[in-house]
Amino acid sequence: MTAQGPGHGPRVPAARADGERPGVPGLDTTAVLPYAGSRASRRTRWLRAWMMTAPVDVVALLVPLALTHQYWRGTLVMAGLTVVFFAAGGLYRARRHVSFLDELPSLFGRLLACGAIVAIVAALRHESAEYVLGFVRGVGLAAGLVLVGRAATREFAIVARKRRWVEHNAIVIGSGPTAVELARLLRRYPQYGLRFVGCVDARTRPAPSAHPLIGTLDQLDKLVAMVECEVLLIADPECPEPVLMEILRRPGNAECDLWAVPALWGSRSSGDHIGAIPIVKVGDVTLSGPRWALKRASDIAFASVALLALSPVLLLCAVATFLDGGRGIFFHQERIGRHGKPFHIVKFRSMRPVDEHESQTNWSIAHDRRVGPIGRFMRRTSLDELPQLWNILRGDMSVVGPRPERPHFVEKFSAEYPTYSMRHRAPVGLTGLAQVSGLRGDTPISDRARFDNYYIENWSLWLDAKVLLRTVAEVFRGGGR
Repeated sequence: MTAQGPGHGPRVPAARADGERPGVPGLDTTAVLPYAGSRASRRTRWLRAWMMTAPVDVVALLVPLALTHQYWRGTLVMAGLTVVFFAAGGLYRARRHVSFLDELPSLFGRLLACGAIVAIVAALRHESAEYVLGFVRGVGLAAGLVLVGRAATREFAIVARKRRWVEHNAIVIGSGPTAVELARLLRRYPQYGLRFVGCVDARTRPAPSAHPLIGTLDQLDKLVAMVECEVLLIADPECPEPVLMEILRRPGNAECDLWAVPALWGSRSSGDHIGAIPIVKVGDVTLSGPRWALKRASDIAFASVALLALSPVLLLCAVATFLDGGRGIFFHQERIGRHGKPFHIVKFRSMRPVDEHESQTNWSIAHDRRVGPIGRFMRRTSLDELPQLWNILRGDMSVVGPRPERPHFVEKFSAEYPTYSMRHRAPVGLTGLAQVSGLRGDTPISDRARFDNYYIENWSLWLDAKVLLRTVAEVFRGGGR
C-alpha cells in the first residue's frame, strides 16, 4: 500500500486533523488518507438495514392485536401485505443518505394503498359499518406507529454511524477529482456508514495521481480480501465497462455491494447520494442476505414436498436400478458447489465406471454401451437426478442454479473461459437456466457460463418458477441426456 491508517504505515507530513493532506502544487485536488476501523464496527459488519426496520414495522403493524382480537385476520393480512409493498418499493434496502423525510412519501403512499385494499375486502365481507369503522381505526393506529417507528430507527441508524458503531469498509474505484471528493466526504462524514480504506486506479496500469492509491483494477479481488472490503464505489466514468464488469464479477469482488456515480450528473438521478454526488445502487450480483434466505426457504419447502410426493417414484426407480445392475443403487460423485466448495452428489446409478479416474474425467456417457435400457430411460427422463433432493435439503445445492461440475472440468474450464468461475457465486442447482435453454451434453461451455451468470445477476423467485416449469416440460418430452 502507498498509504495506510494511523499506526499502520509511513507517516505523511503536515496531515490535517480531518485526515486530508495539503494539495500538491499544480493540482487542485487534495489527498485523502485511509483511517483505522473501530472495534465496534468489526463486530457489526453482518448487520443490514432491514434487520432493524423490518421487525419494528411488523411490531407496529401488529399492535392492534394487543387491543382487540376482533379483527385479527385483517390485521395479519394488513401486516403481511405492507411488508411486501415496502420490500417491493425498496424501503428495506440500505441507503447511504438516511432520511425519514425522504422516505415519508413512499411510506405514506404504500400504507394508504395497503389499508385501502384490506378495508375494501373487509367491507365486502362484513356489511356492518361499525365493524368496518373499527377495523379502519386499527389500520390508522398501525400506520401511525409505523411512521413513528421508522423515524426512530432512522435516527438511531444515523447516531450509530456517526459514533462508528456500524460502518462498512469501502474502496473507491477511480483516481480523478470525483473519486477524491468521494473519499473526502466519506472520511469527514461518518453518517454515510462507510469507512474509506483506499482508492484503486480504474485503469489496469497505474497513472500519476494526486492522492495515494492502494493498487490497480486488476488487483481488486486481492485488495478486497486484504482490507476486508464490503462496498465498492465506482467513481470513474471513463473506465472501460467490459473490463470493469469482468473484474467485478470475480467471486471475491461479487460479494461486495456495488454503487456507481452516474456518468450524466444532470440527469436528475433517482438513486442515493453522498454529499452532493449522486450514486446509484447497482443490482446485487450475488445471492446474500434476505435474497439468499428467501431462496433457501423456498428450496427447503420444495425439496420437502417433492420428496414426500415423489416417494413412490423414488421407490420404483430404486427397484428398477437394483434389477438392472444389482446392489449399489446410488452413485456418489464429487462435485464443486458454491464458492468452489466440494461436495458429493447423489444420483441413481445408470452404469458402473471402470475406476474413480474414469468417473472424474469422462465427459459424457450418452452413447456408452454399458448404459442399459433402464439407465438410459432414467437419464433421458432425468429420473436419475431425483436423489439430489436430499442434497438440496442438506444445503449442498439449490433447486435452480448452475449445474455442478466435477473438479477436473471446473479447473479445465476456468482456465479456458474467464467467466466460468463466476458461476460459483450462487449455489449449484438441480436444474438451471442453461439446461432448459438447450445447453446440455456436448454444447459450448462459454454459452453455459453466459446463461448461468445471467441467471445469477437476474435472480428472482419468478425466474426460478419459470425454469422449473420449463424443466417439467423437458422431462415429459424426454429431453434429458
